Amino acid sequence: MAGVSGCIKYSMFTFNFLFWLCGILILALSIWVRVGSDSQGILNSTNVSSSSHVAADILIAVGAIIMIMGFLGCCGAIKESRCMLLLFFIGLLLILLLQVAAGILGAVFKSESDRIINETLHDNTELLSTTGESAKQFQQAMAEFQKEFKCCGLINGAADWGNNFQPDSKLCECLDTQRPCITYKKKQVYKEPCISTIKDLLAKSFIIVIGIAFGLAVIEILGLVFSMVLYCQIGSK
Repeated sequence: MAGVSGCIKYSMFTFNFLFWLCGILILALSIWVRVGSDSQGILNSTNVSSSSHVAADILIAVGAIIMIMGFLGCCGAIKESRCMLLLFFIGLLLILLLQVAAGILGAVFKSESDRIINETLHDNTELLSTTGESAKQFQQAMAEFQKEFKCCGLINGAADWGNNFQPDSKLCECLDTQRPCITYKKKQVYKEPCISTIKDLLAKSFIIVIGIAFGLAVIEILGLVFSMVLYCQIGSK
């Protein structure tokens, strides 16, 4: 093939096609982390959601951009367009730099983020004992969460529900004999509060996001190398 090595050209095309598929995968996983988390119902009822899902929101945008970048890279490789390849290289470099900056900021403000999450969950404990309409959504989400994960209340167990806890209700009802239970108002309820479970679910979501980001960084570096080699090859013909 005149001018450009067919091996490099089609390797670049194959890489960018896989890169495009990675964009779809990242987009799908990020959306799942954002809306499919087991703790989503509770988090959406508090202020935690605005801070705990920022990383997932960023990756949703990155996934969409990568799909566009992959398309540009494929077209640039097949058409041997230096302009498209240069746009691909610049765009990929900017994404990589933004990821590095986001990672540094995430590491620097991790303790602050943990403090905000703790304070918000503690502040929202009082929603369990109120009777207003504004608290019902949170209470319903919390009741479902307790049933699924076999825990009770947020911080202090069944006491967090205050007067909303009635012995004849199914709130915190201990049905699993393998889990630690206590007697509260003449009823067997789960002993473990839900705050630790919520934190664990958030931590797992963050681990998924971090794993995606690291894998993506490796792919992006390979993309930068491929695109620049092809760009130079086209320019030298």
